[in-house]
Amino acid sequence: SSQPVTQTARELGINVNTLHTWINNYRRKNPGDAPQVDDEHLYDELKKLRRENARLKEDRDILKKAAAFFAKESS
Repeated sequence: SSQPVTQTARELGINVNTLHTWINNYRRKNPGDAPQVDDEHLYDELKKLRRENARLKEDRDILKKAAAFFAKESS
């Protein structure tokens, strides 16, 4: 379908990497049936991953600061 793989994985309740593995296995066994990858979906996926990466970096930085604070408090 035209739905992004990440959205499909989320709806199925599975890890996106698992779904990618299944898709790649299917494409290897059925090379003529593989859908064409749309650049727009790749661009949307890249934007989503960059936003998620930035959020995770912020979370990591907050946790580092909290760990340093509590380490200082317990000393």
